[in-house]
Amino acid sequence: MQLSAQTLQIVFLANFIALAVVWGYVAHSYPSLIPAKFWAASTFVATASALVSLLRPVMDPVFPVVVGNSMMLLACCLAWAGIRQFYGLSMPVRSSAAVIAAAAVLLTVLTVVYDDINLRIAVFSAAECIPLGLALRDLRTRPSAHKSPGADLASGMLACIMLIHAVRSVCSLLGYGGPVSVSNFNGVQAVAFTLLIFTSMMANFGFVLMAIDRLRGEVAGLALVDDLTGIANRRHFSLRLKEACSRAGRLDEPFALLVIDLDGFKAINDSHGHGAGDECLRTFTRVAQTHLRIGDMLARTGGDEFGVILPSTSLSEAALVARNLVKACRNNAVHWNGQQLSLTASIGIAVWSGTIAGDVQKLIAEADHALYVAKKQGRDRLAVHEQVAAPLRKSA
Repeated sequence: MQLSAQTLQIVFLANFIALAVVWGYVAHSYPSLIPAKFWAASTFVATASALVSLLRPVMDPVFPVVVGNSMMLLACCLAWAGIRQFYGLSMPVRSSAAVIAAAAVLLTVLTVVYDDINLRIAVFSAAECIPLGLALRDLRTRPSAHKSPGADLASGMLACIMLIHAVRSVCSLLGYGGPVSVSNFNGVQAVAFTLLIFTSMMANFGFVLMAIDRLRGEVAGLALVDDLTGIANRRHFSLRLKEACSRAGRLDEPFALLVIDLDGFKAINDSHGHGAGDECLRTFTRVAQTHLRIGDMLARTGGDEFGVILPSTSLSEAALVARNLVKACRNNAVHWNGQQLSLTASIGIAVWSGTIAGDVQKLIAEADHALYVAKKQGRDRLAVHEQVAAPLRKSA
């Protein structure tokens, strides 16, 4: 049984028009999602390829065969480029151009010099499997350690497309299923072409899920970031502090907590406006980040309040970090409207111990008490909970 190739091309066209509309909307609605632009371009090029292929029955086949199939290969390469962009990898410009150019030359020869549709099917299938196979490799070796249902779906569909191409090529070269022509497919080729349409659509659904996961992750990240300073917010800090207490309890590995308050912050707001206060917060954040170690966590926990988690840090090490922060803050004036505003900070230090266990609030209370003492002693200094608590235990 032979089926009209034109009918199948119309089905293919309708499918990719729908996908092009979806990806066009996604790319327009989320301009920061660069991979969506590549996937949108891929579906638009595939749509144009289907339109060109519809011209086969009404004109010399050289143009629709060579140009139409080359455009479909370009669509595959753009989809591959979107995957690489998604994972921050380099763009496959040269390899894509080489595959498309080589396939175009071979298809031209097999149309003009030696007209053989079976060899053309095999050449096109092999050429398309190259970017698809490399895209599959990138999906399976993705750098992200998190599970990605979208990537799993896309990689599964790409593997299916490659398998369909292999079966289609073998059947075509062996003549299985009957003759094939430009205008008609035999039953085997028709089924294979239909499966290619379905798996291509499902692969794009996988890309959509990948985009959704990325956007959801960005939204979740924004929920944990302070808008003004760009560092972690109170919610993120609380989560990390709970994790640190839990880890310290399991491994019996103490860590330190710094609670920081900017001195005279309200007076700066009242005298110079909230813009000056905001600049003080940003300045302190920049200064603090340059004096913290990799792995330390700085967060803004309130108006002019900050917290720092120092993993695997002893009391003496925490005191040294805090002392450097106090000194750096004192030595970095805030520039605002041609004026220099002095900025100092008071820091309270507490270190996790077995008596605290998972009681996060107790650890915070100890650091807050040390901060209160530092403020009371004149500000622009640090205080350690163990040192300020010792006199209280003695008098009791």
